[in-house]
Amino acid sequence: MSAGRPPLAVRDQTSAGGVAYRRAEAGFEVALVLVDARRGARWQLPKGTVDEGETPEQAATREVREEAGIAAELEAPLETIEYWFVATDFGRRTRIHKRVHFFLFRYLAGDVADHDHEVLEARWVPLAEAEAMLAFPGERRMVALARAWLEPPAA
Repeated sequence: MSAGRPPLAVRDQTSAGGVAYRRAEAGFEVALVLVDARRGARWQLPKGTVDEGETPEQAATREVREEAGIAAELEAPLETIEYWFVATDFGRRTRIHKRVHFFLFRYLAGDVADHDHEVLEARWVPLAEAEAMLAFPGERRMVALARAWLEPPAA
């Protein structure tokens, strides 16, 4: 640490999201969202902050509805990923310890065109293509876990 510089504050942040799937003629599809980030647009899974009083399951269900525009039923937990990053938090550089709880969802109803304003585009993507589109390794792993759940190897 350099002299005269105060240590970074540390804060925990919890988010939740999901891999929402539906069966199509050619196989399974998953809902991906395109968001505008500081470094440009990127494809990701629908996810967001767990609000006070919400469980991760409730937050994931809400985020799938808001960001992907669809109603979906939670089927199973997938995994929780953790990582650290530095951000400006209330005007102060802060180390953020982030946990993101991911769940598998089965599509019930709705249209990906009904996504909220935070999302540039939401679309159904063939399961086999989704991993390559995603910006983050942890989210690619979530799609791989969903694929293993939905397309188990033949015995």
